[in-house]
Amino acid sequence: MRIVLTIVLVAHGLIHFMGLAKSYDLGKIAQFSREIPKPLGFLWATTGLLLLFSAFLLYRNKISWSIIAIVGLLLSQMLIFMFWQDAKYGTLANTIILIGVIIAFAMLRFEKKFVSDVRSALDNKSKASTLITEKDLDHLPPVVQKYLEYVGVVGKPKIRNMRIVFQGEMRSKGKDWFSFTSEQYNTFESPTRLFFMKAKVKGLPAHGYHAYKEGSASMDVKVLSMLTTVHEDSPELYPTETVTFFNDLCLFAPAALLDDRITWEAIDDLSVKATFTNGDTSISAILYFNETGQLINFISHDRYAVSEMKTFPFSTPVKAYKNINGYNLPTYGEAIWEYPDGEFVYGRFNLKSIEYNISNIE
Repeated sequence: MRIVLTIVLVAHGLIHFMGLAKSYDLGKIAQFSREIPKPLGFLWATTGLLLLFSAFLLYRNKISWSIIAIVGLLLSQMLIFMFWQDAKYGTLANTIILIGVIIAFAMLRFEKKFVSDVRSALDNKSKASTLITEKDLDHLPPVVQKYLEYVGVVGKPKIRNMRIVFQGEMRSKGKDWFSFTSEQYNTFESPTRLFFMKAKVKGLPAHGYHAYKEGSASMDVKVLSMLTTVHEDSPELYPTETVTFFNDLCLFAPAALLDDRITWEAIDDLSVKATFTNGDTSISAILYFNETGQLINFISHDRYAVSEMKTFPFSTPVKAYKNINGYNLPTYGEAIWEYPDGEFVYGRFNLKSIEYNISNIE
């Protein structure tokens, strides 16, 4: 859709230079039956430049394209009305551009809530982080200590928040995979998870926003950022998102496992049961490790499948550990439901970047 709109903007912009050519008698411009004064010729060219510049910004995926495009569109339609008999078919191109601009503003409005929530969460700064020592790990089960040592948390600051960017694929049961990119911010002192996803479903842009903050959880998915296809804020969503928050913590912010809200129960040399409590809500998960010290799977029975509002075993096997910003972290993971009729992989996640203790949204 972005490519089609870019082509329309380029073609429509170039056509406007015919007005400049007509005003200076630069060749035979049969499309115009009337003379065009030179000042108006410059206005035709200026409009063309605005449309071409907006096409360039759109190609670069800059949201400011829509502001430039609306100015160009207004000038273009004014000129079309002045030369209606010769230029009336340009209204069709302007209508297509207008639809694109409306969609762009809807996307901006939808994403603005996410940006506002992130800024609010990051404003709640705690004191400067102290460094993690070996002694801080003493109370943990040996396998968790080994995991944190493998990750490399000792000697590094305690984690207040993080920003993660993923690329991957997702699907619903019985439906095709769709690709996505996501950006999320988590804070740990006051448990918060703000997850914004951009995807294409059957060729149409779809955005999703999961907000877990201040004792509540909500999920919204919109096609073209205007048509709501999913809205969920039922009580069952809160423990579900609590599991997701704790999953993020275990896999991508292991330094934050030094938290009094987590209780541990050793199962054997390579697995433990962890219980995380946030307010009145407690969830638990079994964490599985390998001999190297890597966390390789996380399984919880406390997460609801939103489409059915029933709990099923939920797991996130991970692999491909790499050193990122001084931490050994998994870079590939899957999200799996264990339904009664078998295992269903609904998400594949590739870690693209991760940052800790940030102060501003990018």
